[in-house]
Amino acid sequence: MSALLADVSAFLFHEARLLDARRWDDWLGLFTADGMYWVPLTHEQQDPLNHVSLFYEDALLREVRARRLEEKRAWSQQPVTQAARIVGNILVLAGQADEVVVGSTFHLLEWRRSEHRMLGGQYTHTLRRGGDGWRIALKRIDLINREGVQDSLETFL
Repeated sequence: MSALLADVSAFLFHEARLLDARRWDDWLGLFTADGMYWVPLTHEQQDPLNHVSLFYEDALLREVRARRLEEKRAWSQQPVTQAARIVGNILVLAGQADEVVVGSTFHLLEWRRSEHRMLGGQYTHTLRRGGDGWRIALKRIDLINREGVQDSLETFL
């Protein structure tokens, strides 16, 4: 395994661990100032601005959602959503030393209100190297069942 692949793999595993632990502030800190979080609605969707997406969030929208997830009176978090992610099949798709595009697959097991839900798909991260490590410039999540009827997607994928 190349040093670059090992480095970005460790970053993706760390990100998944932060999300599983509901460490929203630490996860939000992984993004660049202009970083975007995108979940397209349709397969092969190339444009988040001229087409409907499940999510297309900048820093402000991610923070608002993170705060809502921790609100004590949030009915959707009674009980709190628990999740476990598995990230695998990680490949560096393109890039150089300071910016790379990384593809991976994920499985997400979620438990909420005594119900289990399994989500899966592909992550595509555009990562930029900063002074203290990698930062997410874009996180695209392509759910394999994104065109189906979804129960509320409360937490971050």
